[in-house]
Amino acid sequence: MNALVGLCGTLLLLLLVGGLIGILDRERFAPRWLLIAALLVAINDGLLTRVYGTMPNLLADSDWNWQGKLLALAATLAIATLPRFGWRRIGLTLAQAPGSLKAALPVLVLYCAFFVAIAVAFPTGTATGEDIAFQLTMPGLEEEPFYRGILLFALDQAFTGRVRFLGVDWGWGAVLSCLLFGMAHAFGFSNGQFSFDALAMALTALPSFIAVWLRLRTGSLLLPIVMHNFGNAISMLI
Repeated sequence: MNALVGLCGTLLLLLLVGGLIGILDRERFAPRWLLIAALLVAINDGLLTRVYGTMPNLLADSDWNWQGKLLALAATLAIATLPRFGWRRIGLTLAQAPGSLKAALPVLVLYCAFFVAIAVAFPTGTATGEDIAFQLTMPGLEEEPFYRGILLFALDQAFTGRVRFLGVDWGWGAVLSCLLFGMAHAFGFSNGQFSFDALAMALTALPSFIAVWLRLRTGSLLLPIVMHNFGNAISMLI
């Protein structure tokens, strides 16, 4: 029940903020797509939680949410096949935009170097094989196609205004998708009240802007997935 209340709080904030942005720029606002984005968030959250614990946990012995992640990934891929979305349109392609790697690879290397430095400075405890396997796969494979794929696409359809910066066209969809990614890690409901972790928000929402830039610059989710899983797993490998 706490997770469901937390989801309702997130959706309310999305609709309020998105609605306000839309009111201020009505000519470039499609409310239907904002509602679709909210529905996507609800579907993703429901599957990650195994419909809030109502589905049997087939991997009860595991320390990680493999089942929820795989269910959410399957739903994302299914939605991506719909004609209005499309795999290539949301970045599910290995092809990189011509000339984009020259700009993208140095950013990826710097990002990875930063997380190596963090891992060396703040070593973690011993990780199990399952810990490493999960962090090398599920975070990037599930979250990037959702947040930088179908959700970003839906929000970009809702808010069509763009500003050119750092070689890509930014819109409110990029900003809101990053904020929602941060909220997924920092915002919740428990003990009868909502909670918000500002540090968790900063550590997740801010790096996600780099993932969005890579996605927009290359036209592909490949580098964001690699970056995401590397950042999650490197501290367990060093």
